[in-house]
Amino acid sequence: MYAIFKKEIQSFLATPLGYGIIGSFLLGAGLVLWVFRGDFNLLDYGFADLSPFFALAPWIFAVLIPALTMKSFAEERKMGTLELLWIKPIPLWQLVLGKFLGAFALCVLTIAPTLIYAYILSDLSITTENYDLGILISSYTGLLFLVAAYTSIGIFASTLTSQQITAFIAGVLLCFFFYQGFDAIATLFADGVLQQHIQAWGGNAHFDSIARGVIDTRDLVYFVSVTLCFLYLTEQRLKRISQ
Repeated sequence: MYAIFKKEIQSFLATPLGYGIIGSFLLGAGLVLWVFRGDFNLLDYGFADLSPFFALAPWIFAVLIPALTMKSFAEERKMGTLELLWIKPIPLWQLVLGKFLGAFALCVLTIAPTLIYAYILSDLSITTENYDLGILISSYTGLLFLVAAYTSIGIFASTLTSQQITAFIAGVLLCFFFYQGFDAIATLFADGVLQQHIQAWGGNAHFDSIARGVIDTRDLVYFVSVTLCFLYLTEQRLKRISQ
C-alpha cells in the first residue's frame, strides 16, 4: 500500500500539471480573499476570522479534487496498466486505500499554505480576543473531513471511465451534488421539518455545523461514513472491471 501511496504522490509532483493545480488554487484563493473587493475579501469582512475562506473552500475543492483524482484509475485503464495492478501481491482494498491516501495527502499539502492567512489575520487583529482560535481549528478540521469525502468521490469517479476529462466531469457533478444537492432538493418541499431532514443528508449542513466551532461526533461520523462508502463502491467497481 505504501508503494501505491508513494507512486501517487511522485506521479503528481513529477508533472507541471500538479504544481499548476496547487498554484492555481493558492493564487485564486489569495486574489479573492485579499485583493478583489467583495463578500469574500478578508480585509473588508470586519472580523478577524477566516469565515469567508471556509465559505469559499468547499466550492473550490469540489472542482480541484476531481482534477487531482481524475487520472487515479482512468489513466491506468487507458494505458492498459490496470491489469498489472491485479497481479500485485496486495489486496484490492489496499490498492484503493493507497490511491486515496496519496490524493488526500496532496490535498492536505494544498491546504497547508493557507495557514498563513490565519497568521496574517492574527497579526492584523487589534486585540487577541478578536481572534477565535477554537473556531479556526474546528473549521480546518471540518475542511479536512470534507476533503476526505471529496477525494473518495473523485477516486470513485475515476473508475467509471477510461477518459480523464469524463472522470473529472463526473467527479465535479458528484461532489457538487454531495455538498449542495440535498439543499436544492429540500427547497422543493414546504415542510420545514422535512427540509431539515433532507438537508441532513448533504455535506453542506454538516460542514457548516463544524465550521461554527462545534465539533459534533455525528458530523464526523457522517463524513467518515461517506468516505468509506465511496471507497467501498470504488473497490466493488474495480472488482467488476477485473471480471
